[in-house]
Amino acid sequence: MSNNEANNSKNSNFENGLKVRTQVMGEAHVQRSLNSATPFTQPLQDWIIEHAWGSTWQDDEILPLKYRSLITIAFLIAQKSPNELKGHVRGAINNGASVEEIREVLMHSLPYCGAPAAQEAFRAAIDALTELGIDLQHP
Repeated sequence: MSNNEANNSKNSNFENGLKVRTQVMGEAHVQRSLNSATPFTQPLQDWIIEHAWGSTWQDDEILPLKYRSLITIAFLIAQKSPNELKGHVRGAINNGASVEEIREVLMHSLPYCGAPAAQEAFRAAIDALTELGIDLQHP
């Protein structure tokens, strides 16, 4: 592969990644992430857009975005990453997941990730869903 082909592929992955990241996470989240980047953190933002969103999240025919979101929620529960979990709960809703499906992923994590991780995940999900204006008393 020539340098030109490699650059075109990199640019394509970045552009596709930015598009999917914005679709899933919302324009406000993406703009906030990009605007808060510093020269120190900009390489991290670029990598996330190009690689995580630009390749991993691309094949919607095999695994639709809704299911990618639910799987990502499960991974973030296991990692005890509540801040990222909040964003991906919002993303799952954007991708068509229901509150019930999100709750089921949280419940399914109990035997595999443990009660403390699941409880922390429930708290993060409640925060994210409440911020979206979703009534959790009458889902």
